[in-house]
Amino acid sequence: MKDSKTIHQGRVFTLKHDQVTLPNGKETGLDVIRHPGAAAMICLNDKQEVLLLRQFRYAAGGYLYEIPAGTLEPGESPLDCAAREIEEETGFCVSTWKKLGKMIPVPGYSDEVIHIFYGTGLTPSTQNLDQDEVLEVEAVPWEKVMTMAGDGTIWDAKTLCALFWLDRELSR
Repeated sequence: MKDSKTIHQGRVFTLKHDQVTLPNGKETGLDVIRHPGAAAMICLNDKQEVLLLRQFRYAAGGYLYEIPAGTLEPGESPLDCAAREIEEETGFCVSTWKKLGKMIPVPGYSDEVIHIFYGTGLTPSTQNLDQDEVLEVEAVPWEKVMTMAGDGTIWDAKTLCALFWLDRELSR
């Protein structure tokens, strides 16, 4: 990178304009969203139902089905973030978890990485939504969730990745 200018400093991310030399030697200017990263957790309850959020997303133009997720706080580990978000958004705590993987949702213009976990052993706690969160929690049977993913009802990238990885995990 030859030069970097901050275009906008937001609450969640920073928009930069970077002057870079590409691997082919060409120089160009690129707009990049710098993001602290995020974590998400797909949870199954004792009935093999997935905890899904039906969440309003202004930028997406309405409601989406998603797994609980959130932005990493400074110094917070991805697992701690995922566990915090599960409790805040669903009102459940998770006792057992496994990391499924990580994904980069929009590599063309953002450095955001989302760490994805699988959680079980749910116990009731207290839901504590942020001011800008409008959502409903639904416990959806595994087969129905996979149908929703296949027919386009679920179209959130992190949720689709989590479902793919968990399906592979459960088939082992």
